[in-house]
Amino acid sequence: MKSNIRIVVALALGVLLSATSLRAQARMEKLDRGVVAVRTSSSQVYVGWRMFGTEDYSVGYNVYRAGTKLNASPITASTNYLDSTSTNSTYTVRAVVGGVEQGDSPAVSVWAQNYLSIPLSIPAGGSNASGSYTYNAGDCSAGDVDGDGQYEIILKWDPSDAKDNSQSGYTADVFLDAYKLNGTHLWRIDLGKNIRAGAHYTQFQVYDLDGDGKAEIVCKTAPGTKDGTGAYLSKGVAAGADNSADYRNSSGYILSGPEWLTIFNGQTGKEMDTVSYNPPRGNVGDWGDTYGNRVDRFLAGVGYFDGKHPSVVMCRGYYTRATLAAWDWDGSHLTQRWFFDSNNSGYSGYAGQGCHALSIADVDGDGFDEVIYGACCIDHDGKGKYTTGLGHGDALHVSKMDPNRAGLQVWQAHEDNNNGATYRDAGTGAIIFQIPHTGDTGRACASNIVPSVKGYQMWSAADGNLYNNAKGIAGSAPSSDNFVIWWEAGLTRDLLNSNKISNYAGTTLLTASGCTSINGTKSTPCLSADLLGDWREEVVFATTDNSALRIFTTTAVTTTRIFTLMHDRQYREAIAWQNTAYNQPPHPSFYLGYGMTLPVPLPNITTGGTTPTSDTYQAEAGTIAGGVTIDSNNAGFHGTGFANFPTTGGTLTFNGVDGNGGGTKSLTIRFANGATAARTGNLIVNGTTTPITFATTGAWTTWVTMNVNITLNNNTSNTIQFASTGNDLGNIDEITVP
Repeated sequence: MKSNIRIVVALALGVLLSATSLRAQARMEKLDRGVVAVRTSSSQVYVGWRMFGTEDYSVGYNVYRAGTKLNASPITASTNYLDSTSTNSTYTVRAVVGGVEQGDSPAVSVWAQNYLSIPLSIPAGGSNASGSYTYNAGDCSAGDVDGDGQYEIILKWDPSDAKDNSQSGYTADVFLDAYKLNGTHLWRIDLGKNIRAGAHYTQFQVYDLDGDGKAEIVCKTAPGTKDGTGAYLSKGVAAGADNSADYRNSSGYILSGPEWLTIFNGQTGKEMDTVSYNPPRGNVGDWGDTYGNRVDRFLAGVGYFDGKHPSVVMCRGYYTRATLAAWDWDGSHLTQRWFFDSNNSGYSGYAGQGCHALSIADVDGDGFDEVIYGACCIDHDGKGKYTTGLGHGDALHVSKMDPNRAGLQVWQAHEDNNNGATYRDAGTGAIIFQIPHTGDTGRACASNIVPSVKGYQMWSAADGNLYNNAKGIAGSAPSSDNFVIWWEAGLTRDLLNSNKISNYAGTTLLTASGCTSINGTKSTPCLSADLLGDWREEVVFATTDNSALRIFTTTAVTTTRIFTLMHDRQYREAIAWQNTAYNQPPHPSFYLGYGMTLPVPLPNITTGGTTPTSDTYQAEAGTIAGGVTIDSNNAGFHGTGFANFPTTGGTLTFNGVDGNGGGTKSLTIRFANGATAARTGNLIVNGTTTPITFATTGAWTTWVTMNVNITLNNNTSNTIQFASTGNDLGNIDEITVP
């Protein structure tokens, strides 16, 4: 029996749930309610909708059918509703905040079945030196390209002659298409003859990178690429290129000629900027072979390396040399944020550690993302964080797998040196346990799949066991080790393999008849993500004749209420990189499974296509020393506590503060001083000391703010410290930097 969470908003929890940022707010998508209505029988319609990551758990919802409210009181225990009706009508949902009903969501019609069908425009086949070819619908991604709050689907068309890097032969052109959920075909990008087709070549990223509320598309390009308007690339380094040039050699490999990185407008497909791909291939033999296999192993992802703005990271190589380049888009130009190269001094141990996939997450809790590059980790500043030295592998999973252990964990399969599968601390690389195996451990998966057992279970091709977080055997490994999906009413995750969903007990939950999986033996969907409805996931398959995409949604009523997973930064990033090479399922930054507690504080995000103008840092996010404590005994504070200084001294230090453009800033300090007299100390900003006085507020539960002008750098290297001069200071709750 699966356990559900029933959300009860209590006064004791209210302070915690209203906590503001421990770090800078990440800029994310402003979505609509994502309402979905599905007829489940002749007399019932299932209705599901999103809770936003910016909404407090106290929010309620009213459901309307054709303008008539269906529920007697606001729904607070779930984000779905079962309507007893034989009428096919339209549905809307309205939030209720503080007893006040908000505006309507966009109206939706009832689906006749549990999927939405999107008709596709199949590219024409043809023939080349390798023979005839046709086209198959392949990997998909999702992004709101027009700013209407709804996701569009970006689809990669793979020719039937696509090749693994180890295989010679010519391949036909690769196409990227954009489709609205109503079936409108927005544009087609033709990557041209100088981009080879195969799982390891084109990793396309779909994300709103400049904060205008509309997603862009970024991928590797070359002479001969045409944008969504049908024009050859002409911006930046692409200007004046010979688009008739054919750089394919007699084996079909492309080992010469220009290599570019292009960003396209998501709404029109039009080229916006093109830069040189970094690094260039250089000497092909330097990547591990001379015929063109390892030089063209590419990975890609999106990360918030400054904690606030998304950057795209494009990678080359992992069997030997490993390189990663992070790029920023300001609406006009692509600029490189940082570049990592295992060839650089001190980083030789990072060579040969990458997987056929990557993950991006804040592994050390500093508010900035890191790239988990297989068996090693690259820090948010592009420097090596750690390497385990355990080598390359096919599968990689990163999440809060152990709810009783600090930080995130990694479960990885390894191909080399009989290393089998390892479970490690994501922040330090320390191995928690290892399952040895002779030879290549080709598959591994992890999620909470066993009902009534708390924490993730891990399994792999290393053996037939299912393990818990302490290496205890939790049962036999399931036969499926490709994808997992939240589908049922409970909290455990289900198994997604080929065109079927089943649970650990073996019960088939969905068979997508007339649909097929992709990527050969990997048997993955085109996409699996929380695209519609409540927090549970949808799955996207192509029909067997490639005439349509079908988006399947669950109709199981659940009493679990969580904000949409697309407002969890790590999960949303995972949807961006899911199409990369050997597709892996997305995981959130918090533990989601049996026995979970509510993810608090709420996501540290801002939405709406604008960059946040200020950042708030809680005292509990700072570093304390000299007897300073984080207390919670005086009501009225924000977050989970406040800094209490002793009479003998001490310091409270905020590291990594974002200067938000730098220069003179009016720092806001929230504090309480219940003493009868003012208290003085020092404010030290980047080494510059200024005396500071905390006036009396009359009571320790009376919190006020004061402003002090300070000078900050235009980056996240700033340090702000409060230091006692031998006397007690006021209780400090938070600081805000404009």
